[in-house]
Amino acid sequence: MVTIIDGKALGQKMQGKLAKKVKDLKREFGIVPGLAVILVGDNPASQVYVRNKEKSAIAAGFKSETVRLSESICQEELIAIIHQFNQDESIHGILVQLPLPSHINDKKIILEIDPKKDVDGFHPMNTGHLWSGRPLMVPCTPAGIMEMFSDYGIDLEGKHAVIIGRSNIVGKPMAQLLLDKNATVTLTHSRTRHLAEFARQADILIVAIGQGHFVTEEFVKEGAVVIDVGMNRDDNGKLIGDVAFEQVSQKASYITPVPGGVGPMTITMLLEQTYQSALRSVSK
Repeated sequence: MVTIIDGKALGQKMQGKLAKKVKDLKREFGIVPGLAVILVGDNPASQVYVRNKEKSAIAAGFKSETVRLSESICQEELIAIIHQFNQDESIHGILVQLPLPSHINDKKIILEIDPKKDVDGFHPMNTGHLWSGRPLMVPCTPAGIMEMFSDYGIDLEGKHAVIIGRSNIVGKPMAQLLLDKNATVTLTHSRTRHLAEFARQADILIVAIGQGHFVTEEFVKEGAVVIDVGMNRDDNGKLIGDVAFEQVSQKASYITPVPGGVGPMTITMLLEQTYQSALRSVSK
């Protein structure tokens, strides 16, 4: 019998605890965690993400600032706005929503964010902290997945984890977090030969390849834990994951749904890291 990992319920539980911690921080130190989100252009998916982040931040008692910019904004103007938030002591987390328009260099933009406020965990300094075993700001999706494993009592030690997808946002940081918990990790991607054979070896299978229903039952061994990071639309506009849920849930021991799985945990960890940044600002 498969257990469906309810990321929405876990996220709500964690955000409820976070709201209490925010009240305590305000009462003790007079500080409210501040999150600034910068959205460039009118990408529909990005707009939905930003609205959800803003809603969750306000519900948890955060100061939430959202800057919506025209797609035609030049790179220098965007950098100037980031620098303003870097200097603003009431802002503890800065997030620039990706993807950015093609005329803006996203690597350059990430470099301009103060690493101490980089709640997405994408700055090379934070990447270095993670890979050296001293994580500070961690990409939110992998961090959320680790919380799921913990909450559901899924033991990682000595397990073989296979990740499909090698992005800096999910695949690579996920590998390091799993290694830190003594899992054995295989990192695969779209160019991996005999990909299904690698996937079938997994005790823990994490799929972040960005192709709807890419992983079918032939990729999954009996009893595997399957984490679906995918967010895709089918021909009818319905939100689907990278995993063929109906098929794979017949073989998996645990599985995340889409929607309601990994997505809510990504937002929860964004808020948690903003709170932690605010807390560090008190004790610096």
